[in-house]
Amino acid sequence: MSYKMIACDLDETLLSADRTVCKRNREAIAKAAQKGVRFVCATGRGFKSIEPTLKELNQFDKENEFAVSFNGGAIIESKDNRILRFEGLDFDKAQELYFRGLKYDVCIHVYTQDEVYVKRIHESERAYIAGRMHFVEFDEDNLDFLRDQAIAKVLFVNTDYDYLKTIEKDLEEITGNLDVSFSSNRYIEFNPKGVNKGSGLLWLADYLNIKPEETIAIGDNFNDLAMIKAAGLGVGVANTIEPMKPECDVITKASCEQGAVAEVIENYILSDPAYAYNSNSCDGPVNKSK
Repeated sequence: MSYKMIACDLDETLLSADRTVCKRNREAIAKAAQKGVRFVCATGRGFKSIEPTLKELNQFDKENEFAVSFNGGAIIESKDNRILRFEGLDFDKAQELYFRGLKYDVCIHVYTQDEVYVKRIHESERAYIAGRMHFVEFDEDNLDFLRDQAIAKVLFVNTDYDYLKTIEKDLEEITGNLDVSFSSNRYIEFNPKGVNKGSGLLWLADYLNIKPEETIAIGDNFNDLAMIKAAGLGVGVANTIEPMKPECDVITKASCEQGAVAEVIENYILSDPAYAYNSNSCDGPVNKSK
């Protein structure tokens, strides 16, 4: 199979713990691009928050470079952050989720196109999102101040996954028209029904005249599952959460700290032994031809 597009999650997949793209991944992505293969960042974060990563990949503010953000809620062209497609939450639904969230032991994020508003942030969450995104703390009892803004999604934060699953069950009465997913072992996320990374991948592939079977998706957590199942090849990195691994076509030997994305590109795009990598390092290639 000749693959033409790779859609890749960022946190815990492409990015190392220091929130950067390691040399191994950067070089492999550049070589794939030379072969005409598109590399598309697919993230739950807003498109403005991924600009540092786009700069590392030499995609920032460029035409014909694309990204999927808000778990598929927005698809953008990098040049001037041009929004090609946006599907956000109805305000009343966002307000309902917010009111319900106030009853749980959670921090709450509300994403608009331009900002992330955070209620009841704690130090663990502050440390986690520092360097990942700009955010605005707020303390309002409702979301009326956002009534005239486009709301992309709402999420709740708690590092106890079992507690988040309890919340998911408790909210079933109001989430029938929503896509509910989990990410980073700390978030339960709410998007409109049918809005997920899988639908985003398929929409962008169609926009670019790429067949679904010509795509690869790479991820590590449940908010990546829809695109992993939608793609021609669905890949989980080595640090993918265990319950999701059986859903993937392939699990890499390398983790996000070892250049897992490069491993995928080597095996399915480059297929050149001269560019074999040390699976224990994210620093760079080992050219066996020398």
